[in-house]
Amino acid sequence: MRADQDLAQQDLLALIHAQPVAALGTLHKSEPFVSMVPFALARPLARFVVHVSTLATHTKDMLDHPATSLMIMAPPQHGSSPLELARATFQCRAMPCAEHDDAYAEARSAYLRRFPQSEALFDFADFSLFTLEARYVRYVGGFAQAQTIMQPRLQSLLAGDDAGAA
Repeated sequence: MRADQDLAQQDLLALIHAQPVAALGTLHKSEPFVSMVPFALARPLARFVVHVSTLATHTKDMLDHPATSLMIMAPPQHGSSPLELARATFQCRAMPCAEHDDAYAEARSAYLRRFPQSEALFDFADFSLFTLEARYVRYVGGFAQAQTIMQPRLQSLLAGDDAGAA
C-alpha cells in the first residue's frame, strides 16, 4: 500500500507542475465564490503563490477570510469519463506577501519562473502576491484512487524534501 501512496503523491506533484491555473474558492459575502487564478509553487516555502489585483473579488475575500480552497485538475482526455480526471483540492490559509516579508523574494521568483510574461504586472500598484499554505489535500487520481494528505507530510512533499520528489 505504501508504494501506491508514494506513486499517487508523485502523480500529485506532476499534476501541480503540469497545470498553470487553478480554481480558487473563497468566501464572498457569506457565500462560496470560485475564480480562476494562475499559480506557482514556491518549493522552499511549500506554499502556492498567486499574484492578484485588488480589483478582483477574490483578493478582498482572502483578506477578509484567509481560509481558501485551491483545486487543480487535469485536462479532459478524449473518450474518457470526466470522473477519471486527476484532481486535487487543497484547503489553504491565504496570506498577503508584501515586499518587506521574508518570503517575498522566493514567492516572486517562483511566480516569475512560471509566468515570466507577468513581470510587468509587478510594477502595477494594484497587484500583490499572496501565498497559500496548504493544511491538507484531497487527491483523487481516478476511480478508487483517493487519499488525503495532511501536514506535515504535505508540507514535506510540496517543499521537495522527499527523496525522489519531482
